[in-house]
Amino acid sequence: MIPDPNSLYGPLDPAPEAGWSDAPPRMGFFTDTSVCIGCKACEVACKEWNDVPTSGLDLLGMSYDNTGALTANSWRHVAFIEQPRPPGQHRTPTFAGNPTDGTVSAASAAVGATTGNPTGTDPGVPPGSPEAAAAMAAGPEFLGMPGSQPPGRASGPETRTDFRWLMMSDVCKHCTHAACLDVCPTGSLFRTEFGTVVVQEDICNGCGYCISACPYGVIDQRKGDGRAWKCTLCYDRLDAGKTPACAQACPTESIQYGRLDELRERAAARVAKLHERGVPEARLYGHDPTDGVGGDGAFFLLLDEPEVYGLPPDPVVTTRDLPKMWKRAGLAALAMAAATVAAFVGRSS
Repeated sequence: MIPDPNSLYGPLDPAPEAGWSDAPPRMGFFTDTSVCIGCKACEVACKEWNDVPTSGLDLLGMSYDNTGALTANSWRHVAFIEQPRPPGQHRTPTFAGNPTDGTVSAASAAVGATTGNPTGTDPGVPPGSPEAAAAMAAGPEFLGMPGSQPPGRASGPETRTDFRWLMMSDVCKHCTHAACLDVCPTGSLFRTEFGTVVVQEDICNGCGYCISACPYGVIDQRKGDGRAWKCTLCYDRLDAGKTPACAQACPTESIQYGRLDELRERAAARVAKLHERGVPEARLYGHDPTDGVGGDGAFFLLLDEPEVYGLPPDPVVTTRDLPKMWKRAGLAALAMAAATVAAFVGRSS
């Protein structure tokens, strides 16, 4: 059984533990995948604001996922997951309104009109529904995409109902106890006053220790550069009191930014609402401060098991045994020194 990380690594807010004496409230992301429409606005906004190089265009076979995973050049990754629809579920129940129960903006409605989601935030119009098919048929052509029909449509006039799409915008988790911080030999990685984890590229020496230490496989080295890169949660924007670029650009409020304690309360209420509306598979991931990393600064509402989204079911901080290892190494070194002295004294006498 994994020990309680809070008893090992301090409280939920790691900024004071990192030396910030007057730290503001911990900030983070709550990503509600139940309202993600796969528009990739977050990917584009992240690249534009942080000047992240393009990832190229690779449709990965028959998928619309052109990035594939989080990399040095993809700090946000929108996953497209096709899977058989759960038995007895013919379509997703209708959810009126958006996840925060606010009004739908004109911008959201405009996006929804071209994505088969008439309200802009209503996941009750899934890609395989007649409403979605009608909206797509009336919209622009899907040029250059696999197949001759928009997603969710069969070759004939009837639409498919045997599968569903799960979409998720993945990002660095900004762990409460981040193993990448433990192994960085140069201090390139540091904990900000907002509780987030940032890489200082001008200090990174490209050793790659942080890459293998991350339990989520988030950090990556850029080809031709060698240094480590990942999401900074737009540290420069946070310092100026602004919302991170990805959350600012999200038209459906799938990506929500704010105080982590408030986001967790909001997320719990959202899951309860989905359960009431007939979606028992809705669950939170990364929100538990007693998990193997002490909880995440970026957590998610999922509609299936974490493995379906490529997430580890039980993440564990990879450096949890370092204190014991250093203690044992120190004791071993003292024992060897004592044995050497004893041998020397014995020979002298």
